[in-house]
Amino acid sequence: TEALGVSRASIRAAIRHFVGLGVLDSFHGKGTFVVSDQIDPSSHGVHQFTSADFQDIQKVLEFRWLIEPEACYMATLAAAPELLNRLRELLNRMMDSVGDQRTFVQADIDFHLEICRGSANPLILKCMQMVYTENRANFDLINNQFGFKDGIYYHTLIYKAIEEENADQARDYMQEHLRQALDRMEIEQ
Repeated sequence: TEALGVSRASIRAAIRHFVGLGVLDSFHGKGTFVVSDQIDPSSHGVHQFTSADFQDIQKVLEFRWLIEPEACYMATLAAAPELLNRLRELLNRMMDSVGDQRTFVQADIDFHLEICRGSANPLILKCMQMVYTENRANFDLINNQFGFKDGIYYHTLIYKAIEEENADQARDYMQEHLRQALDRMEIEQ
């Protein structure tokens, strides 16, 4: 504070900013330490996702298993007719495109993203858009391994639960859907 002629509050704010950039790290009871000399404000430090973060399909499925069931619950509570219409349209597209992997997988992804959009939480939607964009090739791989049947089965159950405004059941079906994919991935490995 003496060297720079600023208040302690300004110093604390600067430290928080540099911690956010990944330049400093604070440890309670030990102090604040320099962990990097690379300052790139556009990268947001250690908090930026990279393509490498999405390479492990199992980790991506675990993340989805934690987020999407609750998004489904929230979307069901706030379900508007537009959401139901869009989900029905996407479910029909999945059924009509059995055998056409590219169209099927895109309709599958869009179904999940529509539920995230229906949660009315922009953080959930943006995060899941990133997950789906970064992991598009892996969704094709999952479809190759598991086929079309499970996707249609679970999406139909989820759609019906949302239509019936049963948020608990919608969440449970989404959780079961993703858990089943996770379990099958573990068996395959």
